[in-house]
Amino acid sequence: MISAKGVGKEYKLPKGMMKAVENLTFGIRDGEFVSIIGPSGCGKTTTVNMIAGFEKPSVGTLEFDGKPIPGPSLERVVVFQEHSLFPWLTVRENVAFGLECMGAKKKDICEVASRKIELVGLSEFADEYPYQLSGGMKQRTSIARALTLNPRVLILDEPFGALDAITRHMLISEMERILLMEKRTIIFVTHSIIDAVQISDRILVMSKHPGTIVADMRIDIPRPRDSIDDKFIELRREVLLRLE
Repeated sequence: MISAKGVGKEYKLPKGMMKAVENLTFGIRDGEFVSIIGPSGCGKTTTVNMIAGFEKPSVGTLEFDGKPIPGPSLERVVVFQEHSLFPWLTVRENVAFGLECMGAKKKDICEVASRKIELVGLSEFADEYPYQLSGGMKQRTSIARALTLNPRVLILDEPFGALDAITRHMLISEMERILLMEKRTIIFVTHSIIDAVQISDRILVMSKHPGTIVADMRIDIPRPRDSIDDKFIELRREVLLRLE
C-alpha cells in the first residue's frame, strides 16, 4: 500500500540545508500495524508527515497505491500527540465533526459517531466536554474522531507520549483491542520499545539524525502478548541493540 524508495527530506535553515531523513526505503502492506521507533530528532514525525501528505520528499519516491502522494487525504488520517479537540464541543460533537464537514446525513453521523464512541469505551462520557476528561480519555476521543472518517491508513504520532506510564500501558492494551476490531493499516510513531513490541506486526527502527531505516523487524508473537514472556523480552533487547 505504501512504498518509499530512497526518500530524503531537507530543510533550508539560515546556516544552510539540513537533512532530516535520508535514503528511507520501506514498504507497508494493507492491514499491517507498523511502528516507527528511533532516537529523538531522528525524523520519525517528518517521515509520517510525508506519508500523510503534509510534506513532500526532497528526493526519492513515496507512493500510496502505486501513485505519488499529492497531498493530505481522508484516506490517511493522523492522530497527533496533542489531542486537538475543540473545547466548546462535547465528546459526541467532536467525534462527529469530520462527518459534518463532509456533509453526511444527520442520521448517519449520529449512528457512526455513537459506534466509535462505544468502541473506545466513552459512551458514558459522550456529552462531556474536553475539560471534564482525563488525558487518556481525550486521546481516545481523538482516535474515535479519526475512525469515523473510515481512513485506509491511521497514523498515530506519539499519541500517548504526554501520558503517565500507567495510563499509557492501559491505553496500549485498549488500542490493541480496538485496532484488531477495526482491521485497518496503522502507522504508530513511538519512543517506547515496550509499546512497539506489544502492539506491532512490524517495527521500523531509525538511526540518529539524519534518520534512515536501520532495521525492519517482524514481531511473530501471538496476541495477546505478555511483556514478561521470554520471546517478548528477547525482542525488546534486540530492538534496543538496533537503536544503540
